[in-house]
Amino acid sequence: MRRLLADRSARWALATIVLLIVAAAIGPLVVPYECHAQPDIVNLKNQPPSWAHPFGTDQFSRDLLARVLCGARISLAVGILAAAVSMTIGTAYGLIAGYAGGRVDGVMMRVLDAFLSIPRVLLLIAILTLSDGISLAGMIVLLGTTGWFGISRLVRAETLVAKRMDYIEAARALGTPTSRILSRHILPNVIAPVIVAATLAVGNVIALEAGLSYLGAGVREPDASWGAIFLAGVSFSSSTWWILFFPGIAIVGTVLAFNVLGDALRDVLDPRQLHAPVLTVASSVAAPPDPERLENG
Repeated sequence: MRRLLADRSARWALATIVLLIVAAAIGPLVVPYECHAQPDIVNLKNQPPSWAHPFGTDQFSRDLLARVLCGARISLAVGILAAAVSMTIGTAYGLIAGYAGGRVDGVMMRVLDAFLSIPRVLLLIAILTLSDGISLAGMIVLLGTTGWFGISRLVRAETLVAKRMDYIEAARALGTPTSRILSRHILPNVIAPVIVAATLAVGNVIALEAGLSYLGAGVREPDASWGAIFLAGVSFSSSTWWILFFPGIAIVGTVLAFNVLGDALRDVLDPRQLHAPVLTVASSVAAPPDPERLENG
């Protein structure tokens, strides 16, 4: 944690993520407007930012600040929970394939190659279009079960290296059950890249959900995700710039914060960085030759 907080960009990313989580948790309770309230659909629609409505209002006179805060709940929940589902499935799949080896590993990897050959975005659009509406829980499960392929390859590669270590051989010789070897000995050694991948996956899922909602295949009205809010303001973009600007800034800032945090975690959790030798100036300067040793050959 000290190494992570020593990085200024990591501090900025952590502060942004904490602020977003706090705003999503308590923001809708503090704002004096409900997410779906339409106080005056004639006189208050498409109002620019003001003291009464800091983010303005949309075409249905709904307060945009309240909807962006409510959208933060949905977007962050979808991103974090879907990433957790992906990491769980991918880690379990990679551990089993890497530790089993042989034909089991070959079959599992060929199945994984078949999954990787299907474009994820096209698969999601097809499923969401055919389903004719999906719940928020269904969206989380769908995004989670289609995003674990890459992490499973990474975990498998780390498992192949870890299972050849001496302490793993000793655990097998002592008769330790396979489940205990995987959970207590191998998993702690492969969890670092999983944490980095999970952090990066949250930002990717948030951007993916926003894109699907923008295309009309994700979260739909009256639920307020950032992508759905952005979609609602596209048809009025020339005159109501604020409906596109504020949810767009929220999406870009959140994805950027999670990506910066993931990059910082990759540097912190890299064992080569933890054990890198420290070179001093004195050790890097060549010592002058000894005249007596030169004379003696």
